[in-house]
Amino acid sequence: MSRIGKQPVAVPAGVKVAVSAAEASVTGPLGTLKLRVPQGVRVAWAESEKAIKVSIPESEMENAQARALWGSTRAHLRNMVEGVTKGYQEQLEIVGVGWSASLAGKKLKLVVGYANPIELEVPAGLTVTVEKQNIVVKGADRGLVGSFSSQVRSKRKPEPYNGKGIKYQNEVIKRKQGKQFGAATA
Repeated sequence: MSRIGKQPVAVPAGVKVAVSAAEASVTGPLGTLKLRVPQGVRVAWAESEKAIKVSIPESEMENAQARALWGSTRAHLRNMVEGVTKGYQEQLEIVGVGWSASLAGKKLKLVVGYANPIELEVPAGLTVTVEKQNIVVKGADRGLVGSFSSQVRSKRKPEPYNGKGIKYQNEVIKRKQGKQFGAATA
């Protein structure tokens, strides 16, 4: 049995849940998120307990794929509930002399040492703020926040010699020493 899948997802007050055979929808103060329910996984909304229950049929218990989808579906639903109540955020930091970021409408403009600035379209459902060398990406969908943050970071990954690049705020860059010049060996 899936240890994660069998646990119910607690739903706080102010969050509405709608479940059909093929889709689950969670609506809260920060928006609405939808999840396509995989085939063979059952999602049920228990109004009396204020919880979402995920299960698979007894005949599918030996199927590894069905058990994996069971736990994954429950984890996605939990992330959706947390996303519409608290939201998710990712902080990025730009390290480099003369490097910067700015917002121009719904586009994030990065000046990170290339001949031309890089412009990225901010996806719908995300809020991006720029303050000096810091970029903050906020949104209700955990996957979308992580995906866009990863896309921004990929435009200039941090390098190990000088530490220049776009990095996550809590990321530690393993530094390398570099070459030694002028060291005479006898």
